[in-house]
Amino acid sequence: MSTKYIFFTGGVVSSVGKGVTAAAAGLLLKERGFKVAVQKLDPYINVDPGTMSPYQHGEVFVLDDGAETDLDLGHYERFIDIRLSRVSNFTTGQVYAEVIAKERRGDYLGGTIQVIPHITNEIKRRIGLVAKETGAEIVLVEIGGTVGDIESQPFMEALRQMRNEVGRENVYFVHVTWLPYIGATGELKTKPTQHSVAALRSIGISPNMIIARSDHPVNDDLGDKIALFCDVEKRAVIPMVTTPTLYEVPLLLEQAGVGDFLIEKLGLKATRKPDWKPWQRLVDKVKSPKPAVKIALVGKYVELQDAYMSVREALRHAALSIGVEADIQWIHSADLEKGKSWDALKAADGVIVPGGFGSRGIEGKILAAKYAREEKVPYLGLCLGMQLMCIDFARNVLGYEDANSTEFDRSTEHPVIDLMIEQRAITDMGGTMRLGLYPCVLQKGSVAAKAYAEKQVDERHRHRFEFNNAYREEFERNGMVFSGISPDGKLVEISEVADHPFMVGTQFHPEFLSRPHRPHPLFVGLMKAAAKRAGVK
Repeated sequence: MSTKYIFFTGGVVSSVGKGVTAAAAGLLLKERGFKVAVQKLDPYINVDPGTMSPYQHGEVFVLDDGAETDLDLGHYERFIDIRLSRVSNFTTGQVYAEVIAKERRGDYLGGTIQVIPHITNEIKRRIGLVAKETGAEIVLVEIGGTVGDIESQPFMEALRQMRNEVGRENVYFVHVTWLPYIGATGELKTKPTQHSVAALRSIGISPNMIIARSDHPVNDDLGDKIALFCDVEKRAVIPMVTTPTLYEVPLLLEQAGVGDFLIEKLGLKATRKPDWKPWQRLVDKVKSPKPAVKIALVGKYVELQDAYMSVREALRHAALSIGVEADIQWIHSADLEKGKSWDALKAADGVIVPGGFGSRGIEGKILAAKYAREEKVPYLGLCLGMQLMCIDFARNVLGYEDANSTEFDRSTEHPVIDLMIEQRAITDMGGTMRLGLYPCVLQKGSVAAKAYAEKQVDERHRHRFEFNNAYREEFERNGMVFSGISPDGKLVEISEVADHPFMVGTQFHPEFLSRPHRPHPLFVGLMKAAAKRAGVK
């Protein structure tokens, strides 16, 4: 059977929900027995988001093979419950780097290198890799940005060419647009959607389905109007009103008949009936009243919550699993340094300090770790959050007042966190960290081992610095438990404070492997301890 491709484009505005829509559609198809894979095409010229500011791009989602990818891949993995690889995300930067490298080697035999065919051919090659490497029957491809962007034009042209090369019967275009609401007249407007479809058609692509996003109900008359002016079937205009929980989107698409419609148009037959009971239970849990447990998320990029998307979702998964609501208090670490936001921190039932880079706001995170340790507040430190927990311990338990990480102070007398040996000769910033899935051996009887109920686990990493083993024995003598170690014994993976309800730090990023129906054990451990402190469990 030929591979089927569903391409998702966006219109009117960016951040309209293409990623969630593609993820939900993938789940609809998986529930019908198909093997699916998902890919995100990012038109920016950066090679990957690894060197981009979280303010610019949100979180960097790391895969098993170490690829630093777009946050939409987190949606794909969480919704469809699949493990993706680096072929599932590529950028304009990667495409041009590959084509230029081939030209330098002489692969093009002196030919003039042009956007068509050389750039578009490389885009098509990379799209084709997904089916080859995964064996997927259906590949869902999301194109970043908005129709009309200069950056995305080569991608759109490549999709147009693919439709002819793989056969029109094997390609389906879904256009996700936004219906703006005019408050003065109380109307939703379809004109921007019409313009975005006209822009698509001007480059040779006619959408087969339109997902009409809105914050307000979309009536049948509006759907009929979109169908008429955009030349799509009436039943292929799908209203998608903003929902309080992302996890309801698959159910809404199913109710709208999207799953059956897609396989009908692709000439496929389902091998099983979808079972939506688990998802319905999940959504019912989300919507039902629950006792709130306050979790202070102390970060550097809290103005843009997408910078911590996987952490936020992992907290929600864990909270749902024990029947509580994770009421996240977003606290800027720099505020703590200025004496602000302490009331919010002290009102929290648990504290989480996520990853990050650079010296800004670091002392505020250390203060949060110190507060959690001294006041016995449940604490989970992720990557940098673990390192700063160790710096607090060195300063305030061992008495090394200038203890620090060489990331922030190269001349510190007590570098309890230092650059990994294999990182010391590296000068490039992109894609050079310890990235991807690595094993961790758990110490029997530790908090972490009890949470996992396993002897060894595999977790995703993204870091350059590590705990300095020269201090390991001294830390252990004074109440720090190194409960997770790399199999060769060289790298501290998990640290925890003894005689504390729950104070755990991980060198890895457990949030990347949390799933709605399978919350991560360490997040569950944090939520249980926080709920107990709150007196609700």
